[in-house]
Amino acid sequence: MTHSVLKCPSCNAEYTIDSNIYICGKCGNILDVFHHDMEYSLTNMKGVWKYKNLIHPEIPEKAIITRGEGNTMLYRNARISNYSGVDKIFLKHEGENPTGSFKDRGMTVAVSEAVRLNFNKTLCASTGNTSAAAASYSAFGGIESYVMIPGKNVSANKLFQAIAYGANIVDIEGDFDTAMENVKKAIAKRNDFYILNSLNPWRIEGQKTIIYEIMEKIKPDFITFPAGNLGNTSAFGKALMDLRALGVIDYVPKLVAIQASGASPFYDYINGKEDTIHPVKAETIASAIKIGNPVNYKKAKRAIEFTKGIVEKVTDEQIMEAKREIDRSGIGCEPASAASVAGVKKLKESGIISRGDTVASILTGNILKDVSLVPEHKTLSIQDIFQ
Repeated sequence: MTHSVLKCPSCNAEYTIDSNIYICGKCGNILDVFHHDMEYSLTNMKGVWKYKNLIHPEIPEKAIITRGEGNTMLYRNARISNYSGVDKIFLKHEGENPTGSFKDRGMTVAVSEAVRLNFNKTLCASTGNTSAAAASYSAFGGIESYVMIPGKNVSANKLFQAIAYGANIVDIEGDFDTAMENVKKAIAKRNDFYILNSLNPWRIEGQKTIIYEIMEKIKPDFITFPAGNLGNTSAFGKALMDLRALGVIDYVPKLVAIQASGASPFYDYINGKEDTIHPVKAETIASAIKIGNPVNYKKAKRAIEFTKGIVEKVTDEQIMEAKREIDRSGIGCEPASAASVAGVKKLKESGIISRGDTVASILTGNILKDVSLVPEHKTLSIQDIFQ
């Protein structure tokens, strides 16, 4: 029978899952969830919880807080193929989740864990998508939510979601990294909050299911995605480790983490072969990945190394060019999502990705998540219609 623990990936210290901790008490690294004797078996539940035995086998079903997240579409479109230069490029659209982003996958697991542990308050720092998901799932589970938001660095659409779902908004001067530091200070002083950032290892477990779904449908050579706080990078590597160890897959696709040029400390860390990550002052129009001091960089490095993956960066101009193509294809996404396709185009042009490769690119958020940048368009008069 599967037995789950919280485990430090650095010193291998183990803690019971009934402990409300996120950081190893021995070495200070962020903890993982580890499932002893895990087996690949699917449940009759839908979406994320189809994979209950791989993400949280011990949680009772009555504690699960779900809004039917997961099972998102995998699109193929000629316009995107022509733009990227890759014939077999598929777009996995996480904007189709209940609150409009991939965050719902992690949040259903983390908030369910909060319910299992009998918490009645949740807390997170956010540039928008996390706060929307945290507020929604907390409210759905009957839990009060608090979100620390850098007011000048968040999309009004995302802030509206958090407010509408009833979250307590804590306005923070500064950026996401400042808000995250305040979350860490809060949990150091009090233990009645359950933290919902990707500092929480259960968030990572839910986000693994993106990879499970992709690998059930196609056999990609590369999986590309936007990279900010590096929760997805960590989750995707962990998912592929699971599937390889369980014998479900016989090869490992390369993970490709794409950062915005103005917020690329992980790119510098990996490609500069540095000993540690060096925080930067993040500047990018892609607010969802506008993060200069990602907390999951060690787990993310493990994921890149395991898959022999790549970390690339793209400019805001390249992001918006890719977004225009995704939007005009009829699929659409928020700006940060487009980094995944902009990265494919750049890597194709540099010869790292080939036209014949199979690529899965993950769109992390819905087109309506950030409408601060209105696309170029031509407005017609009624007379134009009748000419």
